[in-house]
Amino acid sequence: MSDLSNKAVVTCALTGVLTDPKQYPVPVSPDEMAAAARDAFNAGASVMHVHYRNQEPGMGHLPSWDPDVCAEITDAIRAACPGVVINQSTGTVGPDISGPAAVLRRLRPEMAACNAGSLNYLKTRKSGDWAWPPMVFDNPVEKVQAFLDVMKETGSLPEFECFDVGIVRSVGLFVEKGMAALPDVNFVMGVASGMPADPELLDLVVGYASYECTWQVTAIGRADVWPLHRRAAELGGNLRTGLEDTFYLPDGERASGNGPLIEAMVATARAAGREIATPDEARQKLHITA
Repeated sequence: MSDLSNKAVVTCALTGVLTDPKQYPVPVSPDEMAAAARDAFNAGASVMHVHYRNQEPGMGHLPSWDPDVCAEITDAIRAACPGVVINQSTGTVGPDISGPAAVLRRLRPEMAACNAGSLNYLKTRKSGDWAWPPMVFDNPVEKVQAFLDVMKETGSLPEFECFDVGIVRSVGLFVEKGMAALPDVNFVMGVASGMPADPELLDLVVGYASYECTWQVTAIGRADVWPLHRRAAELGGNLRTGLEDTFYLPDGERASGNGPLIEAMVATARAAGREIATPDEARQKLHITA
């Protein structure tokens, strides 16, 4: 095994799409995002997965597709983390992708999330009530293609986010159709109505990605997701964590920020015999040429 093939690319998912900063320690402002990214970068993350937030007073729990806001946040992250790889979020509900497309064209990030299929996005509370009104996270093929067209234009590597096994297999069909080549695949595990965060399932899911690809796992949950991260490291996958995905360290303690989560991920990788990719090595491993 070559040195590069044994390297794990570590991504930090800095902040979620709707997590309320009044309730949870998620970064929102450019300065907060830069500081959180710097902590993660210094701990070993070479990729920052970025959701952009509304900067108006009291509105930080809402997303923003204002290119000026997104550029200010991205510039602050890049200044704090020399050489870092930016992975832009693009998720939207409905057919209108003009917001994320405008940001892609402004920022031209090295990577961008491309949700690869639709999902009934559901969760219940202990009371049995819905945690939010049932919704469809709609990503039909024409929407996926529209995003791929913009990503090709901007030179951004699509990271296909797959919430269920059928979506993993759909990426293979995208490859056969010529929509994608050498895809980067993100197995999103732990959404209540999607794939569970089960290490045994990961062995199967990796096999269902029968096409040539790089891959990582997004593990959503509490401390119980860490065995899944360990299995991803053992199977040779790239690794991701951050306050978007969990607030909990492997010992069950609440994380004070993104830095401690990335420190725990690096320790998990090394316990599995892996080493950590630098930003330049991450670009090589992910076939980023932009």
